[in-house]
Amino acid sequence: MFVRVFESLGFAFGSRAALLAPVNTFDRHLLREWLSILGLVLGATIGLLLVQVMYDDFRSLRELGARGLDMWMYFFVTMPSFLAVVLPLAILLSLLFVLGKLHRANEFTALRAAGVSLLRITAPVWLVGVAACGASWWLNSTVVPWSVETSRELRESLTYRKQSATLSADRVGAIDSVAFDNPRTRRVWFFNRYSTFLQRGYGVTVSELDGQRREQARIIAAEGAFDPKLGGWIFRQGRVLTFNPDTGELQDARPFDVEQRPAYHEDPKLMLLIDRRPVDLSFSELHRLIDYLQAENPVKATPYAVRYFSLIADTLGPLVVIAIAIPFAVSGVRVNPAVGVSKSFGLFFLYYILANIASSLATKQLIDPLLAAWLPNLGMTALAIWLFAKLR
Repeated sequence: MFVRVFESLGFAFGSRAALLAPVNTFDRHLLREWLSILGLVLGATIGLLLVQVMYDDFRSLRELGARGLDMWMYFFVTMPSFLAVVLPLAILLSLLFVLGKLHRANEFTALRAAGVSLLRITAPVWLVGVAACGASWWLNSTVVPWSVETSRELRESLTYRKQSATLSADRVGAIDSVAFDNPRTRRVWFFNRYSTFLQRGYGVTVSELDGQRREQARIIAAEGAFDPKLGGWIFRQGRVLTFNPDTGELQDARPFDVEQRPAYHEDPKLMLLIDRRPVDLSFSELHRLIDYLQAENPVKATPYAVRYFSLIADTLGPLVVIAIAIPFAVSGVRVNPAVGVSKSFGLFFLYYILANIASSLATKQLIDPLLAAWLPNLGMTALAIWLFAKLR
């Protein structure tokens, strides 16, 4: 199918077997030139990002009492979260540089004059692009979630260590005023304070509602914690209030020292994700939060859904980048390679604009989050097709 598409754009392959021909001398030459530059660009970009992370987080980490080993551990686990973003940029920069260099040396001209198609000339690049797509998926689904969650845990552990020197245990890692509405189970939760250090809530109120969202019962407790062995929650020092849902009148008030509710399966980790920014959540955390918000507040779920589907759409980013870089490089004039760098930043600025427009449209409920996530890639793909069509 792709062969027919490119043939319709004016590329003659001679035979399809030629496209799948064994690796030849030029293929090795192209891969050697490109992969060496790609490695340099990846290293330089990651180094710049490391400097940026150190600039942004060094002072706050020092204020939390981080030592040298803590610093390097934090930077080590944080850097992988940028790899999925850096990879397409590095591919674009390196391809524009290398293909532009080959274009200025008339190597493309010689090969095409000999009857070799452009797609066959760049076949090794496309194969590496497919491998890069697999790497992007692995990064977004496995490495980046580990990086995001582990770096957050390291920062929290530093916070616990600092606060434990001056605060009581129940105040360490405390988050004030945590609210959680679970429409599927018809329960509304509220904590005056939740300690992420002790994994326990204080000043707990849980309201049980009927099908019309009227309160039937309420648990008021001094403390509440999720017990993994029980599979539910345990409340201490409180009362169970029972109401008439029709009139709202209090019917019964039963005090307790310990109250076990195995049917309460709400995860406190999910409760604490509600107000985090989409960019601060991992792939798996986004999935969990979207699943909850679709039932509780679909509008609030939109930015998280756009971020989630964008991570999936970014898997094809390397191929889109390659599709743009090839016609840009082989059709341009023979000028300084720095022009390729300026083109790269221009293209990524265009991608950024498309992504923001799509996200804004999705937030306003004008388009579906899935379409919003794919719209930037679709726009860049359309640009690539137009550039290839100009090569006819």
